[in-house]
Amino acid sequence: MSYPDNPIICAVDTTDIAKAGAITEAIRGHVGGLKLGLEYFTANGAAGVRKITDKRVPVFLDLKFHDIPNTVAKAIAATAGINTFMMTVHTTGGRAMLQRAIEASDEVAQLTGKERPLIIGVTVLTSLDQDDLSIIGMHDQLHEQVLRLADLAQSSGLDGVVCSPYEINLLRKACGDEFKLVVPGIRPEGTSNDDQKRVMGPKEAIERGADYLVIGRPITQAKNISKAAEAIYQSLL
Repeated sequence: MSYPDNPIICAVDTTDIAKAGAITEAIRGHVGGLKLGLEYFTANGAAGVRKITDKRVPVFLDLKFHDIPNTVAKAIAATAGINTFMMTVHTTGGRAMLQRAIEASDEVAQLTGKERPLIIGVTVLTSLDQDDLSIIGMHDQLHEQVLRLADLAQSSGLDGVVCSPYEINLLRKACGDEFKLVVPGIRPEGTSNDDQKRVMGPKEAIERGADYLVIGRPITQAKNISKAAEAIYQSLL
């Protein structure tokens, strides 16, 4: 396993193994990898993920672990060896949880002889805005909360964070060039925002300093999946 050079990560949001497999075949060579999340994993488990990794396309396993440190460490240990190149945890789980996640991924790498997956922290979901934060009792400005959690992630040893495209400049300045920024909320021109409230075009996000762009429906719901993925990649060149 190696980390992909192409920054596009296609989000495959389905419970259907056959459909996920067909999308994988269609986008092979046009994207850097694909993202499998809770929807797919809950329906199909580790065996379902292996059916996709067997196709030799890098997989970002986006399960957003958030629990007590020991539980998260065991969850990482149970899933980090499925040949995935990146995984997520919620930064609001706290320092001890984040450190145990990294330790567990290192332990799996040593046992399997594989490169460990990048462990990426989720800061504030891109489906949330300032009003949403206030409703759940977070009264700091959204960008302040993101910066605080990114700092916690970096100081705890995580490889990077998931962030809105509008936080790229802030986090790149605060966290440096080596800290990975994984950016959802990417919408090519002419596509729907769906349930994302903080969105941006792919080229602008890369120019601001994003490392990976998570793009789902603009690719997977296109009439020609391969052409849609390739067009987005070409727009970055």
